[in-house]
Amino acid sequence: MTAFMRSGNGRVPGSSVQDPMNRVTTSRLSRSFKLVLAAAVSWLVLAAGAGGALAADWPCWRGPYRDGICRETGLLKEWPEEGPRLLWKCRELGEGFSGPAIVGNMLYTMGQRNGVEWVIAVDCAHGGQVIWATPIGPIRHSGGGQPGPRSTPAVHRGKVYALGMNGDLVCLDAMSGAGDWHRNLVFEFAGRIPKYGYSESVLIDGRWVVCTPGGPQCSMLALWRLNSEKVWACPAGDGAGYSSIIKVSIGGVHQYVQFTDTGLIGVQVRGGKLLWRYEKPSNDTANCSTPVWNLRQTIFAASGYGTGGGLVWPKRTPQGEFQPEEVYFTDKMQNHHGGMIAWDWHLYGCSNPSDLTCMDWKTGEVKWTDRSSGKCSLLFADGMLIARSEKGLVSLVEATPEGFRLKGRFAQPERTRRSTWTHPVISGGRLFLRDQHLLLCYDLREGSLEEKPKEEEKKRRRSRSRRTRDE
Repeated sequence: MTAFMRSGNGRVPGSSVQDPMNRVTTSRLSRSFKLVLAAAVSWLVLAAGAGGALAADWPCWRGPYRDGICRETGLLKEWPEEGPRLLWKCRELGEGFSGPAIVGNMLYTMGQRNGVEWVIAVDCAHGGQVIWATPIGPIRHSGGGQPGPRSTPAVHRGKVYALGMNGDLVCLDAMSGAGDWHRNLVFEFAGRIPKYGYSESVLIDGRWVVCTPGGPQCSMLALWRLNSEKVWACPAGDGAGYSSIIKVSIGGVHQYVQFTDTGLIGVQVRGGKLLWRYEKPSNDTANCSTPVWNLRQTIFAASGYGTGGGLVWPKRTPQGEFQPEEVYFTDKMQNHHGGMIAWDWHLYGCSNPSDLTCMDWKTGEVKWTDRSSGKCSLLFADGMLIARSEKGLVSLVEATPEGFRLKGRFAQPERTRRSTWTHPVISGGRLFLRDQHLLLCYDLREGSLEEKPKEEEKKRRRSRSRRTRDE
């Protein structure tokens, strides 16, 4: 295990790279004590919740249950032509596709600047100001032509856990960004970086950090969360794909399920034993989407590149072993990396190239498809789907098997020239959209559209008051 601490001179430890965000991490903090104090109060309030997370938090990849479902209510059911009300913008994230993890009013993500990967903390209560940025290591991988980290951090009990695309796995203090520990999946666990870089978002499960180094002796790895010591390694022989682990309980056995470069595997939580594998949804290029579990006995996994997806039942035999039984396979859900949502016994996802699709979970029967939303990533909230196209279009669609029902659509402002592959996130009634260096925060609360004219009227009154004083 290597030591990891931020250097006070604004340089990345172990390198000669100057910290491009040093003005944020040092001078701004010293000049803005009130801002930091407010952020600390926000964090202390949220820490009172179980595990340091509240109901509205989005503490990790695809939310607290890693299913892409936001359980907040009281959100807008329709959007005006210009979209929901924009609250603020942050333009300091750097390159990357890393999504936001949000606890209270603190948002954590990752970015790349000047050849270095960073974990970044943003204060959502004060206009999206960057509170701290911690370097985790120099870039040693091109990302297959798509530079920048793509993992979403996980926040748990005052700590931030993040994985860079080069295999740098770190634990940081959520308030200060100070480093607790640093491991490297390649150098220390013989992991193999996939073609497009490590992309999974690590799973925090109680006292453990669980991830996928990929390799003959360490396909999946569990580390102690507090000190990063190894708990077990699963020698399944699979390389890392671009998916993320989910935890399930099937046949009375707790399992970690991962979509590796070879296929879907189930690994026993206690001891890391390989239980079963299902390879039909796998392709030879990139397995990206996180598997979907319906909280019963079946799991759905899918990939793009002309492949499709299958529903599998890892059936437990009388001898205690697991035998995967395919329920069905379909080429109507070729989900690339936009993710899938299981809701009310139906599955929603974008099938390549751009068919937003609703299908019956149990049978695979397609209920409807629509191409107007583009190739998109999905989020479910309050009975609605938020579909974000890789070209910047954002759509609000009713989540119903009865047909495609569009309830609003707008084009993201200040688009970069890169694809917008970062999934949308909702926390505290706010919608967060990332496009490389840019982070946008929208108000989705019911009644928020009525607040906009009131604010504009207040601004006009203040402007008239200033003109009167000047005269």
